[in-house]
Amino acid sequence: MSYTKYGIRPELVERVKLKMKNPVVKDRMKMLLNGVSKYDLQDRTKVKKLVKTSAGILQESLTEQQEEQLIAFVLGQKIDPSNTLHLIKLWAMFR
Repeated sequence: MSYTKYGIRPELVERVKLKMKNPVVKDRMKMLLNGVSKYDLQDRTKVKKLVKTSAGILQESLTEQQEEQLIAFVLGQKIDPSNTLHLIKLWAMFR
């Protein structure tokens, strides 16, 4: 799994996946990410803000190290939210 290369623990991923099944949480996350561009996802400051806000929505308390790992992961993926192939790749990584 690609995210483990960044030090992200599978337990955290499983907790987040479970929380994302809650429709209220899912809708809040969709609103947060609505309009985010590939350029936003390559901007360290914007990614850090997204990670912090996402953690709040998910009620996950992240250490500074976990935040940095998540930021490095997002930057490393070079995600383009308007590219279907990128989204399929991410979906496959976390299913």
